[in-house]
Amino acid sequence: MFGIVRPCSHRLTEGLRTEWMAHLCGLCLALRSDHGQLARVVTNYDGLIVSVLTEAQVESGTGRRRTAGPCPLRAMRTAPVAQGEGARLAAAVSLVLASAKVRDHVADRDGLLKRRPVALAARKVAASWDRAGARTGASLGFDTAVLVDAVDRQTAIEALAGPGTSLLTVTEPTETATAAAFAHTAVLAGRPHNAEPLAEAGRLFGRLAHLLDAVEDQAPDAASGAWNPLTATGTDLAEARRLADDAVHGIRLALREVDFVDGRLAHVLLAHELKQSVNRSFGTAGCAHGHADAEAHGSHQPGPYGSPPPGGPYAPVPGNPYGSPPQGEGPRPPAPRGFLAGCGVFAGLCCTCQMCCAKEYEGPWSRKKREGFCRDCDCDCCDCCDACQCCDGCDCCDCGCDC
Repeated sequence: MFGIVRPCSHRLTEGLRTEWMAHLCGLCLALRSDHGQLARVVTNYDGLIVSVLTEAQVESGTGRRRTAGPCPLRAMRTAPVAQGEGARLAAAVSLVLASAKVRDHVADRDGLLKRRPVALAARKVAASWDRAGARTGASLGFDTAVLVDAVDRQTAIEALAGPGTSLLTVTEPTETATAAAFAHTAVLAGRPHNAEPLAEAGRLFGRLAHLLDAVEDQAPDAASGAWNPLTATGTDLAEARRLADDAVHGIRLALREVDFVDGRLAHVLLAHELKQSVNRSFGTAGCAHGHADAEAHGSHQPGPYGSPPPGGPYAPVPGNPYGSPPQGEGPRPPAPRGFLAGCGVFAGLCCTCQMCCAKEYEGPWSRKKREGFCRDCDCDCCDCCDACQCCDGCDCCDCGCDC
């Protein structure tokens, strides 16, 4: 389960949490229905935003939900799930981008992919996902060639990037791909006038996704010798943070220009949760109910980006995986698993319901700590959002913001 938008259930109202889960399950089931069981492994948190944006622009009515049968990830409970063109577009985009991720792992010779037979099998799976995504995209009027072209250009750009290269040059292919996907939701919804602001929001979302992925992977990449855009271009964390904050602000401005029918969930995910994602990646904030996680990331609450630790806003702090600990000190993050090994762990997590109900589990590929998205928590929900600072003033999503 990859993606940068991973909302804490305690920051969503009951209704919005149900809607979010409906889109997540809808993406998963759209992948299964159109492309088979194996395709469900590409279900991701960011892909469902395409489904959310599509639905946010159409009039409410019948046919948007169906009741899905029991699923291990829902503790064998039924649930309403999103269906329709938005979920299918999200599935097509997820397949094509996941195939790019597989090819990237093959190129980096991660884990079992060092072995030629395994790498060959992974390439075949990636190629089949490309074709499947193209078929679904074509049925929806979306040409996935723009995504494939962006992926191909990414490899060439990374090969030429070096100290002094603008980080935005490296993020451009991702920006182009996500801009196209976001803009097409306006076409599906029959609101072409929304395409331009949604394309801008998508462009900045792609930039942010690339930046945060680079920040979170910098330490593991340094340990394994893998290529990382921040290291390769010589970009420090302060500049990366500035670009990330600018992207979040730009997305909020773009969303103001979009004509939504019901944009509450889209607003919460793209105007609020993205800010939380930035704080989480840079280790400057966390949800108060996850005290261990906050301590592990060196959380500091006051100030717009969290109070800076001693020695500067991005100086290393104890336990912060994105600072640079003194040589020979501090635990190194676990190395990510290879694609096939991660698939095996993913299957085990599904069969044991840990992804749904566990307080905490290890991500199958990234090995980062995750929370089960249906797990119970006895904390006081009023105290769990120290980093939000939005208690009144906004009636668009019951979140209290003024944006």
